[in-house]
Amino acid sequence: MKFHANCLQLYAVTDRAWLKGRSLNEVVEEALRAGVTMVQLREKEMSSSDLLKEALELRELCHRYKVPLLIDDDVEVCRKADADGVHVGQSDMAVKKAREILGPDKIIGATAHNVKEALAAEADGADYLGCGAAFATTTKKDAKPIDRSSYRDITSAVHIPVCAIGGITEDNIRELCGLGLSGVAVVSGIFASGDIEKSCRNLLAVSRDL
Repeated sequence: MKFHANCLQLYAVTDRAWLKGRSLNEVVEEALRAGVTMVQLREKEMSSSDLLKEALELRELCHRYKVPLLIDDDVEVCRKADADGVHVGQSDMAVKKAREILGPDKIIGATAHNVKEALAAEADGADYLGCGAAFATTTKKDAKPIDRSSYRDITSAVHIPVCAIGGITEDNIRELCGLGLSGVAVVSGIFASGDIEKSCRNLLAVSRDL
């Protein structure tokens, strides 16, 4: 599936901690119905075989809604599941190596916290950047929030689209307007919500005008 900057408008990153007895497919479909523009399957504790099974199921679901599915970190599972791409962090496989394995047609996103990391990821072939943490977050307890001027510096320095990630909710997303961002990656702001569809619609209403 082809990548474009609009894929980042509302980028849902899964978190099994908030399923409340429901299946991952069920909650992701609720988000897809509400208009999320890309999905990342993030499972830090799952075996590769279970992750592959989950990826195959989610790829079918996401493609039904014409939305790309990315895998967090695991380039091999991405390749085996024929997912649309992978997102790699600073401590994961290098962007250049991921590109060598996956080829030119897969989406590769990279984490960046500053201009230096952003420029390096772009030079190595990343399609987009995920930058954060935008706000304090319980998902990654060691993630330090970056200030608004850093977002402006990063979005001005690179030619690829940038999304903010980290602690983004309906209540604070407006603080990210005017920074040159193409969208937001959201974890608990979607999956911890008591009404996923409503939260997605509210987030989308703002993210379209970032």
